[in-house]
Amino acid sequence: MRTDYCGLITERYVNQTVMLNGWVSKRRDFGSLIFVTLRDREGIVQVVFDEQKNKALFDTAQKLRSEYVVEITGQVVLRDASQINDKMKTGRVEVIAETLTILATAKTPAIPVEDGEQVANDELRMQYRYLDLRRQSMMNNLRLRHQVTRSLRQSLDEQGFIDVETPYLTKSTPEGARDYLVPSRVNEGRFFALPQSPQLFKQLLMGAGLDKYYQIARCFRDEDLRGDRQPEFTQVDIETSFLSAVDIQTLVENALQKVMKDTLNIDVVTPFPRLSYQEAMNRYGNDKPDTRFEMELVDVADVVKDLEFAVFKNTLAANGQVKAIVLKGEAANYSRKDVDKLTEFVAKFGAKGLAWTKVEETGYNGGIAKFISEIAEPLNARLQATAGDIVFFVADKPSVVAQSLSELRLKLARQHNLIDNEKFNFLWVVDWPLFEEDEETGRLMAMHHPFTRPVNLDLDQLVSAPKEAMAQAYDIVLNGYEIGGGSLRIYTREMQEKMFDVLGFTQEEAQSQFGFLLDALESGFPPHGGLALGLDRLVMLLAKENNIREVIAFPKNSKAFDPMTQAPSVVDNAQLEELNIQLLVKQNNTNA
Repeated sequence: MRTDYCGLITERYVNQTVMLNGWVSKRRDFGSLIFVTLRDREGIVQVVFDEQKNKALFDTAQKLRSEYVVEITGQVVLRDASQINDKMKTGRVEVIAETLTILATAKTPAIPVEDGEQVANDELRMQYRYLDLRRQSMMNNLRLRHQVTRSLRQSLDEQGFIDVETPYLTKSTPEGARDYLVPSRVNEGRFFALPQSPQLFKQLLMGAGLDKYYQIARCFRDEDLRGDRQPEFTQVDIETSFLSAVDIQTLVENALQKVMKDTLNIDVVTPFPRLSYQEAMNRYGNDKPDTRFEMELVDVADVVKDLEFAVFKNTLAANGQVKAIVLKGEAANYSRKDVDKLTEFVAKFGAKGLAWTKVEETGYNGGIAKFISEIAEPLNARLQATAGDIVFFVADKPSVVAQSLSELRLKLARQHNLIDNEKFNFLWVVDWPLFEEDEETGRLMAMHHPFTRPVNLDLDQLVSAPKEAMAQAYDIVLNGYEIGGGSLRIYTREMQEKMFDVLGFTQEEAQSQFGFLLDALESGFPPHGGLALGLDRLVMLLAKENNIREVIAFPKNSKAFDPMTQAPSVVDNAQLEELNIQLLVKQNNTNA
């Protein structure tokens, strides 16, 4: 029986005989000595086979190849001083082999397994995920994920929450993204939907009197993917009754404070800073600001309003904005060609141009210097700009100014190493608008979701002045990523029906899609609210990875396809017939 893991064999085992199981990571043959690096989930240890001590054992060791699975017994000894490797946890000892059993052979790995070797492309890594997960860095990420979930469960348990599972097969409701649909065999022509979140069920649990609920919940959304999205993802779902927004935020802070201490041994200070939604947009151009560095957006409209510079003048006349960011001390490193590349970059976000100038001791130079030199003193004061800085301006409608300068801010910060990657900056974004307007259709949409409780609005005000309505909503942000969002919920049928009405639902549509909730709200619902934390994103940030695929055991690729199992796949016609489904498009076997 195994006495311990390979990666845990240290000096405390010296002169003891151990039995180890694991994979052959490397084999090095030095004539009469063979050194094998043996690996398991905890790390590696060096095993030595000596021909002079045991010829038969040595001959068996010569058969070993990379990724063979073996069982080895041997005595732990200290390495010679010249052979000590302090970069390894086990680098001061080695195991002198006494027995060797080859449990399984292996063909040459399709992808590199060792950390430090060139990693195969992402498609191959996902195709051979069972090999990719053998890498210690991936093993560490999964262990970190386990530690985070364990810590969260402990914290929520200690705060009186009850873990309740909610259904995977449920009703399709419009919640933003497309649903994944599951046909029902026994209810012909009807479909279940996989839940985008347990939102309605957790509200119903509050109506049932559960008071404090949580769940490590699997969620499914058929949406375009990016680095922090997957079609199936995990969230820490939380709901409470009779608590205020600040109460809910405090209990989440307590949970995250424990997570940071338990997993990274980092003490984070609570309460977390709070920014209003409007302040976040004004200062950073987005609602999930990265506050690990400065370079905030500065509104200069009142300073430049009297200039004859047509770009600024025409934009302000059309009720647009003129804002700027200052890159400190880098002016000498920017040529016109460099700025042209940045202009192309902001064009992706709708900006029609990128105005710029360099700050010198005697004034401005380059770009739009001749148009703004007359206001150098007040403009520098507003921007807190000094000699050696370069200033970038965007003049456009507010949404374009916000997105283009926000993205430029992040790009420049990464390019010039302005971000302290050792920092973990949590903050709350609060005081959200209840609705946002679709720029193409003009239709109002819920900023969070249609069950969010308004702030200090009676029913008539909600209908007569919806654009002025504020939400009792809050997002939690970490290092520029939204890792959670929540709100206080509507808990009366009358208010919920008014909300659906403002969003354009007819009474029939509201009853058809949400009738079970509306009916339940007539049964005496408590004031309630909650929050959902994105577990994948949180672990990604703690692991200092750039993609959530790195902290998910078996992820999908950017086309929502699994290269390992080849899912989604074509199904047999007999299965379709059982479900009374007839395809209108020709099936093909082309991989995504």
